[in-house]
Amino acid sequence: MDLGLEGCVAIVGGTSSGMGRSCAMALAREGANVALFARRAELLDDAVTEIESLGTGASALAVAGDSSQPADLEALVARTLERFGKLDIVVNNSGGPPAGGFEDFDDDAWRAAWDLTLMSTLRLTRLALPELRRSGRGRVVNITSSAVKEPSEGLLLSNTYRPGVIGWAKTLSQDEGPHGVTVNSIAPGYIDTERMKSLYAGGADPEGDRRRDEVLIPARRFGDPDEIGDLCAFLCSTRAAYLNGITILVDGGLAKGLLS
Repeated sequence: MDLGLEGCVAIVGGTSSGMGRSCAMALAREGANVALFARRAELLDDAVTEIESLGTGASALAVAGDSSQPADLEALVARTLERFGKLDIVVNNSGGPPAGGFEDFDDDAWRAAWDLTLMSTLRLTRLALPELRRSGRGRVVNITSSAVKEPSEGLLLSNTYRPGVIGWAKTLSQDEGPHGVTVNSIAPGYIDTERMKSLYAGGADPEGDRRRDEVLIPARRFGDPDEIGDLCAFLCSTRAAYLNGITILVDGGLAKGLLS
């Protein structure tokens, strides 16, 4: 299937590892040029090498920075346009906020999670939107969490701010549809990433806790980051031009709600 991504230009956040890196690789395999954004510069350089060795003609640009810092996001968009001359796709993805309950966080922690989880998405999209409109086939894909469908135990900050991303995305999809820009979101469940491993590491029995949770998933396994990347590439494609304003849950069948 030709996804119509050859020659497109994408910005993908959180590309040093996990789902962000898989999204970038999936787009590059389809011939899209990718600006890679994350804090760990050395891992971004490795990703650039991997993309440019794919043989698809895709090029990559590494931009190190912190998604919670507005100046870093401005530099990301500016460098992408300087290198590639246009922008067609933005994949909003960042690390999740810390685990914990209501009494664990002071005002500064709430503000930091707000900047990381909600405002980074709004700010980057705002910066990119003129170019996405100019593209005529602009795509915004937000990597969120299954917490937007069903709150996750012990992840209060994520449960609070990630649904805000979905409310914003739904509204933006209505506003930008006439400009040819689609806005969609992916809500991953248990995906085998560094963050997931770190969350389990905080417990008394990480392996036992993981096995307990795997049994609850009808697929009987955690998802692979590449499964998120492949869905992201499809949502960015011309084949998905009539998908707009939706949130796709990718959880192996774990959620039981009829509207999940």
